[in-house]
Amino acid sequence: MKEESLVTPAAAKRRHLQPTNSFMSEDFLLQTETARLLYHEYAKDQPIIDYHCHLSPKAIAENKTFANMTDIWLAGDHYKWRALRTLGVDEKNITGDATDEEKFLTWAKAVPHTMRNPLYHWTHMELKNPFGVTELLSEANALQVYAHCNDLLQKPEYTPRGLLQHFDVRMVGTTDDPTDNLQYHQQIATSDFNIKVLPSFRPDKALNLAGGEAFRSYLQKLSEASGVAINSIDTLLEALQQRVDYFHANGCRVSDHGLSFMPFSSTSSGKLDSVFSSVVNGDDQDAAAHEQEFANLVLMELCRMYHQREWVQQFHLGALRNNNTRMLQVNGPDTGYDSIGDFPQTSSMSAFFNALEKEDSLAKTVIYNLNPADNAAFAAMTGNFQSPGIRGKIQFGSGWWFLDQLEGMKDQMNTLSNMGLISCFIGMLTDSRSFLSFPRHEYFRRLLCNMFGDDIEQGLLPADLPWIGKMVQDISYHNAKNYFTF
Repeated sequence: MKEESLVTPAAAKRRHLQPTNSFMSEDFLLQTETARLLYHEYAKDQPIIDYHCHLSPKAIAENKTFANMTDIWLAGDHYKWRALRTLGVDEKNITGDATDEEKFLTWAKAVPHTMRNPLYHWTHMELKNPFGVTELLSEANALQVYAHCNDLLQKPEYTPRGLLQHFDVRMVGTTDDPTDNLQYHQQIATSDFNIKVLPSFRPDKALNLAGGEAFRSYLQKLSEASGVAINSIDTLLEALQQRVDYFHANGCRVSDHGLSFMPFSSTSSGKLDSVFSSVVNGDDQDAAAHEQEFANLVLMELCRMYHQREWVQQFHLGALRNNNTRMLQVNGPDTGYDSIGDFPQTSSMSAFFNALEKEDSLAKTVIYNLNPADNAAFAAMTGNFQSPGIRGKIQFGSGWWFLDQLEGMKDQMNTLSNMGLISCFIGMLTDSRSFLSFPRHEYFRRLLCNMFGDDIEQGLLPADLPWIGKMVQDISYHNAKNYFTF
């Protein structure tokens, strides 16, 4: 008996229809006419303040010419590396000794399999702008795309400085260890380059009392950088103060901390000085038992320094790092083996901020959450410590890391809207190591406009486009410009 077709004539006809809002069109993600008006008339042409990223100041200072697309696009991108590993790709073609062309071809072959992951959107947005590639990347066109982009990368417009100018970036905040001499920031500052490239103070390694030889090695580096012999907690704090002052003199106005959770200890054991002295001398026996007390003490003193200098302090919270210890030994940290942790967050955060607030030493603060289950708790926390005369002093930062995708950013902004005021929000950042990541600001702005557009079309907000358009512009650019004292 002849089998009946499972595809009806009507379904067959529908398969040949093109969607009205096609993928990667000028109206990508903009699902209503109001959203399109908000984006194209108000958000699209706003400049960019990328106040937190991991771009290389050396590459900007030297205005590096990138060898090829693998050099600028795949190297250091652990988002892409994780996707490739999920597809079973050999590490040789990810972080190993395969040629750059082989690594690019590997990624191109993988891209069609990344649909519904943000990598699929980012990949095509970054090829379209700035390279003008509108074809969908795949194994079939990989060599042509690779050659086309490689040719463009040899032009001045595709160097780090050229790309920053192309995307109308007004300020870049790099992430820098206290031991850094900031020579590349100094080179940029004294050049004719008109975009601010400023350091951010990231002292995480100074909190790692139980770090063993790595911690002792770091203290030696910090001692050499500061000119302070570190043999006690007081001299450690003296060294950190010297580096805060040095960073401030070189344009730094922001600190950043990557922590599992805020360390807080309400009581003192009275043993920290002796424990620290023992660690300095190679005895780690009691280090782990006092690590949180130590981190609380040092971080609290650092926060007082930030407040005195009128810096903004950032706390990225919730990562569970280095899960795969075997691959940590092979590739090192920050290579794609971190994930979302389920740490208790709000009690210690509240106690830490309150201790600073009681002595009027709480600086402007941005808190970033990695676990979506904690979004409401983070957003609610910001309302406890606002201050007269400062618009949005405590900020619930944009969706971070695993959450800087459509649903993650939408959830963060909806939660912020419900618990606080999205009108005060300082908006998006790339948090990236790639000079091609600035379309993430476009991605964010399109989503932002679509959210407001939906509310207007549903009658949840008035159709006051001038006012809401201004709000969109503020969230895209002006709030950050006014919040940071760059």
